Amino acid sequence: MDITELTVHELQEKLANKELTITDITKAYVDRINDKEKDVQAFVTTLTDEAMKQAEEIQAKVENGEISGKFAGIPIGIKDNMCTKGVKTTCSSKMLENFVAPYDATVVEKLNEENIINLGKLNMDEFAMGGSTEYSYFKKTKNPWDLRRVPGGSSGGSAAAVAANMVPWALGSDTGGSIRQPSSFCGVVGLKPTYGLVSRYGLVAFASSLDQIGPITKDVRDSAMLLNLIAGHDRRDTTSSEIEKKDYTKALKNDVKGLKIGVPKEFFGEGINEEVKKKLEEAIEKYKELGAEVEEFSLNVAEYALAAYYIIGCAEASSNLGRFDGIRYGYRTPEFKDLKEIYKKSRSEGFGAEVKRRIILGTYVLSSGYYDAYYKKAQQVRTLVMNEFNKGFEKYDVILTPTSPTVAFNIGSKSDNPLEMYLADICTVSVNIAGLPGISIPCGVDSQGMPIGMQLIGNKFQEETILNAAYTLEQAIKFRENYKPQFKGGAN
Repeated sequence: MDITELTVHELQEKLANKELTITDITKAYVDRINDKEKDVQAFVTTLTDEAMKQAEEIQAKVENGEISGKFAGIPIGIKDNMCTKGVKTTCSSKMLENFVAPYDATVVEKLNEENIINLGKLNMDEFAMGGSTEYSYFKKTKNPWDLRRVPGGSSGGSAAAVAANMVPWALGSDTGGSIRQPSSFCGVVGLKPTYGLVSRYGLVAFASSLDQIGPITKDVRDSAMLLNLIAGHDRRDTTSSEIEKKDYTKALKNDVKGLKIGVPKEFFGEGINEEVKKKLEEAIEKYKELGAEVEEFSLNVAEYALAAYYIIGCAEASSNLGRFDGIRYGYRTPEFKDLKEIYKKSRSEGFGAEVKRRIILGTYVLSSGYYDAYYKKAQQVRTLVMNEFNKGFEKYDVILTPTSPTVAFNIGSKSDNPLEMYLADICTVSVNIAGLPGISIPCGVDSQGMPIGMQLIGNKFQEETILNAAYTLEQAIKFRENYKPQFKGGAN
């Protein structure tokens, strides 16, 4: 039995039956990291020694009856833009290369309360700005299905680590598709919760009105379990919603009879790869066989949402990243003549090209004379996008789209063309603009053996609906049983 192939709920079963110990599980993942990290490059900081020590301590406490709980001793990986006390939180940037967080993010606190073991901090596009994890200051993460391709981004390290079985599950963050798109590229499950369902306290901000933390897992049940752990109101986050605590695993009924699924024709038009379209059509037919009511309709938001997203996102990034100036936070240039030069050189040397591009664009759209023409207009478009979705949800329970127009592309093939890279977000950004929940699940592979993701979008705080719809299709097509990452282009 390969322990690292198991889902979290399978690991829990083995622990409960005393077939495995916490140290067995942690050692299996540490060995897997030692074996595969050189190929995949998913981690910025590994905590393997600390994890083994923690596993032994938790195992002893469990045996002595000092602690209990279903998640005690289960390992996890955390995206490197969530604060972890006493551990570096770099956002994959030179600007925060040596920053050690003095406190834990709320989601990390919640994991610690369950005695979950942190295996390390996972690589990402710098400050979560990018769609390929090529914009990390430290390394380029590779896709475990084909090491010559990108894992997606910005949570590429999280998705790649789960796909490569280096962690059983991980936390990512999603500003315009940064959980769902890499999950699609890496053949795993990625859930972006409703805005406000999961606390953002301790998440280093990119765009505060769009960012959301969520799970990246091997299957839908694990996704529901991790959402149970991290969801909930937090008084330290003013955008956190006060809603009743739910058990999302109870929604997994493996039944979609009577479920109304809307398929927006605009998301299947020009620019969507034919093989992606074909697999989505097969998934739609499967839903019909399972008793769902599927109907095509018009949701004319994609082309407007992308432009609005980049204006709002860059404007908020410009504001949020103003604090990294070499004085208050972050890297400080070693040579300077005066205060102005500290600011200029620290930011020029500390930020990468993509982050600078977005700061410049964001500063421009917020500047006098352009604010009304760009930023204000983008916020008005945001309202239109929300209204379009509201109209859709008057008729449908779930909206089904591709997660990405293509499968994972080759490393370096788009990094010199920012516009082409931005267009890769066209299927996902509208969900963040409207603050809705969305889940990506693998629905098959293309002719090259690369995974294809399908996105299900729900109405606000209707995570149960999309989780059950995803779970039901997952049970029908059994993707994990039929397909596994091949580590092509490198050592097997």
